[in-house]
Amino acid sequence: MSAAARQDDAAHEVLISIRTDVGCVREANEDSGVCFKPSDPTELASHGILILVADGMGGHASGEVASRIAVETIKRAYYREKEGSAEALRKAFEEANEQIYAAAHEDPKLLGMGTTGTALVILGGHAFAAHVGDSRLYMLRGGDLYQLTEDHSEVMEMVKRGIISLEEARTHENKNVILRALGTGPAVEVSTWDAPLAVRMGDQFLLCSDGLHDMVEDALIGEIVAAAADPHDACDQLVAKARERGGHDNITVGIAAVVPEGTDGTGAENLRATREVETIR
Repeated sequence: MSAAARQDDAAHEVLISIRTDVGCVREANEDSGVCFKPSDPTELASHGILILVADGMGGHASGEVASRIAVETIKRAYYREKEGSAEALRKAFEEANEQIYAAAHEDPKLLGMGTTGTALVILGGHAFAAHVGDSRLYMLRGGDLYQLTEDHSEVMEMVKRGIISLEEARTHENKNVILRALGTGPAVEVSTWDAPLAVRMGDQFLLCSDGLHDMVEDALIGEIVAAAADPHDACDQLVAKARERGGHDNITVGIAAVVPEGTDGTGAENLRATREVETIR
């Protein structure tokens, strides 16, 4: 869509965009994602804007099933709650875990499927998030890029124990081994913030699957987002850079930019896919 997705606030609006790409190696796209702004002003005021990225895993195309269930369930469950909150988002993640786990045990071909899940809600002047796996949430503020989630991965545990450095983790043979996922067990621990984050004018939030952050270092991600014309342009440039670096995995990027009300920009509430991806999820 070309119209900006607007958070109805006297001081600011939120421009949003999301894009997915199969990459240069994989035959299928097992990522899913959504940017959603309620059209009902009352629902927008009570629940805010949701951005969600999920990176599925499992054989026989079950990864794309898992990520699709996650995105559909989290969106539905979150907006079904009476009011938007971090607790409502956490409960939506738990419901998605149950749905994926149940689906996997109803069809032997889907057994063992799972997905990451990273979500951000911007509600009024605050933001909150929920996170499982190694998809990431970043914030660009004042020219600096901050990673707001911690990977639930084997290499991150090794980094925390001082066994390897962050730089070594980028190329470690087990860099894609995650310790937490939606749907791989009957219950899941969902990471949330202790308190909402106060949103500032000029903040930009970026959610992505590892198809981006494995291929493009954080510093360059920040530079591209800062220099881009709008979230739509930033998503396009980041996907292009990941493909230029080899595109070894599916790539999904969602961005929300907090800008002065009335700012021109490109928003996209639907997941945009390049031509290599036949199904838009």
